[in-house]
Amino acid sequence: MSELKKRLSSILESPKHNTEEKLEKVCHLLDQEISYFNWTGFYFKNGDKDELKLGPYVGAETDHIIIPYGKGICGQVAVSNETFIVPDVHLQDNYLSCSIDTKAEIVVPIFKNGENIGQIDIDSHTIDPFTKEDLELLEWLCNEVSKIL
Repeated sequence: MSELKKRLSSILESPKHNTEEKLEKVCHLLDQEISYFNWTGFYFKNGDKDELKLGPYVGAETDHIIIPYGKGICGQVAVSNETFIVPDVHLQDNYLSCSIDTKAEIVVPIFKNGENIGQIDIDSHTIDPFTKEDLELLEWLCNEVSKIL
């Protein structure tokens, strides 16, 4: 994981790319390096509205461009301010289906000055794939991403 962190840091610190390009490169790297990350993307608070707006992502197209707070896993994280790991989406009542292939999801919030401003959302086609190391990596990443926003 330390090698992956170095590569992610290098992307985030690159003076050649704007924020959107950096986030897209982060999504691509995670998608390439972690086999069970099958959809990787960012959602951000949409202005003053109580909703999330889709940012850069890698994976199948999604209809969920806007997600109201409280709806689905992403919407719940926007309200709870806490990471949410869903080992099996079919057992989750408030799940917004993006793909019939999705079996698990992890959503980690991004905080800036104590405010929840967005999140990274990862879907997997494998049941219960996310490890403690994945969680630590994603929490570290969200903290690093907040520094460039």
